[in-house]
Amino acid sequence: MSFDPAFAHAKINLFLHVTARRPDGYHELDSLAVFAETGDILRIEEPRPSADGMSLTIDGPFGAGLDSGADNLVLRAAASLRAAAGLDAAAPSWSLRLTKNLPVASGIGGGSADAAAALRLLAQAWQCADVDLASIAASLGADVPVCLAQNTQRMQGIGEILVAAPSLRVLPCFS
Repeated sequence: MSFDPAFAHAKINLFLHVTARRPDGYHELDSLAVFAETGDILRIEEPRPSADGMSLTIDGPFGAGLDSGADNLVLRAAASLRAAAGLDAAAPSWSLRLTKNLPVASGIGGGSADAAAALRLLAQAWQCADVDLASIAASLGADVPVCLAQNTQRMQGIGEILVAAPSLRVLPCFS
């Protein structure tokens, strides 16, 4: 069984305002997010015995030093999807490979985009189209829901309220 890789586009906030602090400690946001053509790539490499669990290998120009253990947001997304879908032990686990092209902790949503890519890719692999990926994404972090959508969106609340924004024209960017 073969699956197309999932692309995790870099997120750019054209504006980001913190509008309030909630009693639970989270901040209310108001932001307009767009997505670049560059990003990380997540692939399913092979099925693994379910008892072995998921595995993650990280390579790429910004992969060095990243934790590929259970605390990695990609594997947390996988575990959350597995639980939400009610998958039993017979459901396959997978070996995943993340090619990290986006700099770590750079404010462009790399880890969030990777988690969103994992949700999209594994929902296809596990054939669980009826699972609400948006609610899982919201439980993983403020940027994960908008990264799941991967198109121009206005983000509000703690990132869980998304309103489609008009498409913006493509702008070249030089490094």
